[in-house]
Amino acid sequence: MVKFKLIKYYLLLIISLGLTSCESFKHVPYFQDLDGRPLSQEKIQNFSPFLIQPADVLGITVTSRNPESSSIFNLNRVNSNNSNINPEAPVDGYLVDEKGLIHLPVVGDMKVSGYTPSVVRDKLDTLLVKYFKDPVVNIRVLNFKVSVFGDVARPNVYGLQNEQTNITEALSLAGDLNITALRQNVLLIRNENGERKYIYLDLTSKKLIESPYYYLKNNDQIYVSPGKIKYSSANDIGFRVTTLVLSALSIIAIVISRYK
Repeated sequence: MVKFKLIKYYLLLIISLGLTSCESFKHVPYFQDLDGRPLSQEKIQNFSPFLIQPADVLGITVTSRNPESSSIFNLNRVNSNNSNINPEAPVDGYLVDEKGLIHLPVVGDMKVSGYTPSVVRDKLDTLLVKYFKDPVVNIRVLNFKVSVFGDVARPNVYGLQNEQTNITEALSLAGDLNITALRQNVLLIRNENGERKYIYLDLTSKKLIESPYYYLKNNDQIYVSPGKIKYSSANDIGFRVTTLVLSALSIIAIVISRYK
């Protein structure tokens, strides 16, 4: 009789552990509060255009009906000692200085900080008409990058080509979150207007998509905290011993129940 009670106790313990794991799974999926309709749509109102800041590197190409003359804009190597540039991979482009200026051939110093690349392109178009026939200007931010680290598959610094990259796309570049990662308090670190901001984001809520921090800025850092399960499984010997003991007890319980 005592053995039978022990068997029931072990079985209840195993079932409760299973239910606990199911409860933990509820925190894994993203955007859990979507209504589940086949089609949901809304206007995008939280995207703010990318604004050029000091230390950005601009890739500027100019073409015109005088290609030999306009080509002087297309070669300008940035000093690889700049802290934002990988010294092993020098970048061709125009470095925005601390005053928000770039120095261009023929034109001289030009204010670009605080403007979108398209606005700078239009301003440069207007300036170059005086020097070249039918100039065509293209501008791109060459050192647009974000850092993703913590409990993800591939932590790294990722260069971005798209100025409308969002946080879920950046996490995808990093191989997505590990199953043990905490999804309700992903930390976004952003330097903006001389201030460092720490913003916690909840990946399980649809409100993330509506957040002003959903779209990333240059040099954003994304930190994903590991959950207690990962810490325990990696460092706590007691956790591993308990797992082995419970596994052994479950086997014993099954054997005894069959014997009975």
